[in-house]
Amino acid sequence: MTQKRIAIFGSTGSIGTQALDVIAAHSDLFSAEILTAQSNDALLIKQALQFNPNIVVIGDEKKYLMVKEALASTSVKVFAGEKALEEVAGLDCYDMMLAGIVGYAGLRPTLQAVGMGKAVALANKETLVVAGDIVMQKARENRAAIIPVDSEHSAIFQCLIGEGNNQIDKIILTASGGPFLGKKPNFLVTKITIDSATLMNKGLEMIEAKWLFDLTPQQIQVVIHPQSIVHSMVQFEDGSIKAQMGLPDMKLPIQYALAFPKRIVNNFPRLDFKKQHALSFEEPDIKTFRNLALATEALNKGGNMPCILNAANEIVVYAFLRNRIGFLDMTEVIQQAMQKITFIEKPTLEEYFETDGEARNFAASLIHM
Repeated sequence: MTQKRIAIFGSTGSIGTQALDVIAAHSDLFSAEILTAQSNDALLIKQALQFNPNIVVIGDEKKYLMVKEALASTSVKVFAGEKALEEVAGLDCYDMMLAGIVGYAGLRPTLQAVGMGKAVALANKETLVVAGDIVMQKARENRAAIIPVDSEHSAIFQCLIGEGNNQIDKIILTASGGPFLGKKPNFLVTKITIDSATLMNKGLEMIEAKWLFDLTPQQIQVVIHPQSIVHSMVQFEDGSIKAQMGLPDMKLPIQYALAFPKRIVNNFPRLDFKKQHALSFEEPDIKTFRNLALATEALNKGGNMPCILNAANEIVVYAFLRNRIGFLDMTEVIQQAMQKITFIEKPTLEEYFETDGEARNFAASLIHM
């Protein structure tokens, strides 16, 4: 392998920092060409001093001077603002983008990279949830490879290698079940913590899988798998099932995506079947985890409905983290947004952007922000 130049969009987040660990461990194979962060200027500066990228972008323009001055003695070029993120993604100085910006904000830079024909290691599921049809069509037109980083989608991607045109019967996405596994709605009312899972994440993954693997909603199944050893499965038309397994560690799918199509050595912990005494699977409880039911509804409806779902969800999660809304109330706001915002069966990119803004404003209007 010749050294691959990586642009990490979202370098200070969990995915970005782990990707830099992979790059540091394999500096002969990878270099960090572009690093971007929204507001964590201190960590971005530290990363830039360690990895000496060509370019860094800080999304928060108020922090531009701090970053610029801190890197004045280096050759690193410093830019700021949302527009800069998009423009830098359109440059030809990198080979692969790691799309690690959280949420809807990752869509525009990813579209730029795909338009340039760049390979994209996709860790931002919202990009395909919001505008999967447009992103995947643009990827096909520009022959831009999209390699999933989410452990579940990476698992499916790996299971499909070598299968060519063999017909998929269905894919099976696994979910750990989160801290409320086995609990009923009345438990949720009284025992909520800020770390709680809603399974909306799994619903968004279902929508992302539809676009990544060109599936119908009926070909996508979710099962609860508390041990998190089987990362996902593919069942083919002959009934056989392939599963990708391993200890839960995001560095592995990150490394796989960056090095694809090669597998490269690492010192990550290995799964020992002598210590893994049981693997269990069960149906998700959609009466308790109603967000999964809403996501399934959006998946089946198509059009701009997943965009509405995602926008409302981002608003309610933001509000919940700031104690502006109760845990169970989040689902109600998302459901109302899905009922009230105008449905468009085949939206243009501009209509997706308009839908996102409209859904966010509507959701926020129902919350005391």
